[in-house]
Amino acid sequence: MADHQFHLKAHWPGLRNDVGEIESGQLKTKVSIPPEMNGPGVGTNPDEMLLGAAATCYIITLAAMMERSGLEKKDLSMDSIAIVNDSNGVITYKKIIHKPKIVLLDGASDREHSLALKLARKAESSCMISRAIQGNVEMELHVEII
Repeated sequence: MADHQFHLKAHWPGLRNDVGEIESGQLKTKVSIPPEMNGPGVGTNPDEMLLGAAATCYIITLAAMMERSGLEKKDLSMDSIAIVNDSNGVITYKKIIHKPKIVLLDGASDREHSLALKLARKAESSCMISRAIQGNVEMELHVEII
């Protein structure tokens, strides 16, 4: 297998509470420290980007696994939450909670419901980003199947 490279350019002209920019492929945005951490809250921030990476990797992995398994769906959506702890000035990315909502076709069988749950759980350990942060950030999953 070949290695894949992804490139990002960052520019930070100021001090801690200023605003910078990043650009990587289709992603081009301003970045700053979030207001929760006494920053200006302009553009996005590392906390949102890590959550975004984990969430998009998970949901794409789950969709691909469902497709490979022949499990049809009406819809797939998800809410994700990041919990970041600030204790005595030490900031720790503590936990990511994914809440996927899988809407199966009308009349889906019990086997299809079981398969959807199995794939939702497996996608978490199969996602590249989940594997990259494993052991550092706790992952929690709350699956809803309709």
